[in-house]
Amino acid sequence: MGEGIVQIETLIIELLVLVSLVALVVKRLRIPYTVALVIAGLIVGLAQPVLEQVTGPIEVSLTSELILALFVPPLIFEAAFNLNFNQLHRNLPIILVLAIPGVLLTMLIVGVITSMATTLTLQMALVFGALIAATDPVAVIALFRSLGVPKRLAVLVEGESLLNDGAAIVVFGVMLTVVETGTFDLAEGLLDFIIVVIGGLSVGIILGGGVAWLISRIDDHLIETTLTVALAFGTFLLAERLHVSGVLAVVTAGLLNGNASEKSMSPTTSIILDNFWEYIAFLANSLIFLIIGLEVNIFAFSERLGSILVAIAAVTVARVIVVYGGAWLTNRFAEPLSLRWQHVISWGGLRGAVSLALALSLPASLGANRTFIIELTFGVVLFTLFVQGTTLGPILRRLRIIAPDEGRNAYELNHARLVILQESIEHVNTQYRQGLVSQHTREQLTESLGRQTKALSDQISQMFEQYPELAQVEMSESYEEVLRHQRRTLLRLRREGTISEETFEELAIEVDTILVNTERRMYPE
Repeated sequence: MGEGIVQIETLIIELLVLVSLVALVVKRLRIPYTVALVIAGLIVGLAQPVLEQVTGPIEVSLTSELILALFVPPLIFEAAFNLNFNQLHRNLPIILVLAIPGVLLTMLIVGVITSMATTLTLQMALVFGALIAATDPVAVIALFRSLGVPKRLAVLVEGESLLNDGAAIVVFGVMLTVVETGTFDLAEGLLDFIIVVIGGLSVGIILGGGVAWLISRIDDHLIETTLTVALAFGTFLLAERLHVSGVLAVVTAGLLNGNASEKSMSPTTSIILDNFWEYIAFLANSLIFLIIGLEVNIFAFSERLGSILVAIAAVTVARVIVVYGGAWLTNRFAEPLSLRWQHVISWGGLRGAVSLALALSLPASLGANRTFIIELTFGVVLFTLFVQGTTLGPILRRLRIIAPDEGRNAYELNHARLVILQESIEHVNTQYRQGLVSQHTREQLTESLGRQTKALSDQISQMFEQYPELAQVEMSESYEEVLRHQRRTLLRLRREGTISEETFEELAIEVDTILVNTERRMYPE
């Protein structure tokens, strides 16, 4: 086995172990997982000279090809695959306004401000404005799911990001051509934009529709999963080879297959596919944000701090104008967007993988301008992750978009105390059975613990009356866990030979069907 392959394998294992450790630690911390990964990357980067003495060289190169060809397709496909088309269509007016005119307006505002306050020329500043217009909903959506944010709000944030990523990439390409050639033809630029967009959508429709048709005639989860993987990466690569939008192609293919899966896939296949793509997205997100932390040189930021602050201010101003202006416009002819939701969407416009990929793809011929734009991009990305990403939860609570923490925290405390008491009673009974305590001691302890258990159970019942949503969540989660236990029992019975493969498949489909319907009731579209 070649030395290079061993080094790559070792590096991957090291990154996966670090990702797992961060995931375990972050469960105890109230910060977004992506933020924790970037922090871990920064720490590892600072401690790299010491760590290399133990683990060997840690060499990670964050290139545009690595992000765009390896990480972006699965991230976009997973998001589009799980996006309900009816919800997307319902919110299409505001999403389109934010994703297309919003990208252009962001480019202009950021470009003008940064050209006036930094050493960048207007053309180079517009290139920076185009690439920084791409939003990244990864940290926001993860937070939304954990806090139970209304589905429509999550769809707005995710739908906007999926479409504006494609628009930002196209506009970035046009502006980069202007910088390299020194000329700009509005009619030609508009025509190129239309060709790239329509071409990307066409590739997505053709390949996505073809795979969806093929999957509808197959009932094998291994083949269906393999086809979706080939579709996610193949659609992007083919579209880029044809010089059209790979992002829009993947979005279209993901939407078609995700919405067709409810009708064409068996419940078992649907669950397996959801779990598979959830893991792939988790892995891609984890690695990319960890590598971002490894790549950032914190000490170099001190020299560019003033310019970075200008860029952050410009991006923030542009986001405010785009969101509030777009909502004011669409509220006149589409389903209104409340002012509270506008606050969240405005502050939730985080930047991430796509912006970094575009910055890193700048040609070396741009010289110092390329380095300057990359540093500005890293600065904006870190700000949106560390500041906006960590404060969005409190803002959601302050705006009362989600239930207040008081009820949730009190329930968790009482529930944990109840579990501890029940475990204590079981422990006393175990000691009694082993002859370690007398019957008299056992009776005294269990009676005292039983009174405490009864008091806590009554408190929890009162909390359910005060916060009905807590009771609903507990019931739904408990019922879902019962169904998953039935699934594990079926697997054990098949493994032990108690039931045949045919019986297992028949019963598994029954359980999976109930499980899917339960999850849809828990997380309604």
